[in-house]
Amino acid sequence: MRILIQCLAVLCMLAPALARAEQVPVVVELFTSQGCSSCPPADALLAELGERDDVIALALHVDYWDYIGWKDVFAQSKFTKRQKGYAQAAGWRTIYTPQAVINGSEDVVGSKPMKLADAIARHKAQPQRVKLDIRRDGGGLSIRAEGLGAGVPAAEVHLVRYEPAAPVRILRGENAGHTLTYTHIVQDWSVIDRWNGRGVYQKRVAVSGTAPIVVLVQEPRQGSILAAARLR
Repeated sequence: MRILIQCLAVLCMLAPALARAEQVPVVVELFTSQGCSSCPPADALLAELGERDDVIALALHVDYWDYIGWKDVFAQSKFTKRQKGYAQAAGWRTIYTPQAVINGSEDVVGSKPMKLADAIARHKAQPQRVKLDIRRDGGGLSIRAEGLGAGVPAAEVHLVRYEPAAPVRILRGENAGHTLTYTHIVQDWSVIDRWNGRGVYQKRVAVSGTAPIVVLVQEPRQGSILAAARLR
């Protein structure tokens, strides 16, 4: 009985941390390309991270590798623009693949598991600034955000849809001859609103299809991600 009571006490102590991990996931954006021979290990690592409840993994395929002979079938120029925006905002001298950006404010080489793990742990340890809840509501999505404490900055509200997984047979370029399975493939990314960071923000938007949904509250001009939520 004493052991049972001790176990229950430990679970009670862990519950707030577990709840926080569910509510405040860390966003990992991987800028990748099917034409990059260094990217498959990072793509595989992102697939593993995407299984975690405390991480939102997003693969953004860029188009600047297409010139070497293989056009990435998932690449979009706006993802290249987003990566360049991060570089400009943070003062990074270059962009590259595979580059992982964590919570919009830190980058590491996406194929380095220990560096990624350390970065994710650092961001998990930061205090929650915005509480974000999303839920499907018939044919729509209900979004609710609330600042926690004073000093929450103005932010943009992003809506992201991604494909969970898809195999691709690559015929040319650095990965020619390989069939690779990609995961968390971002297909649509849009800024749906802006919020001044004060009070409670609420919005309902129309959504269709069964693709997973991610909502981000992010400071403008590729700033820090203040909150994120996902519906698989």
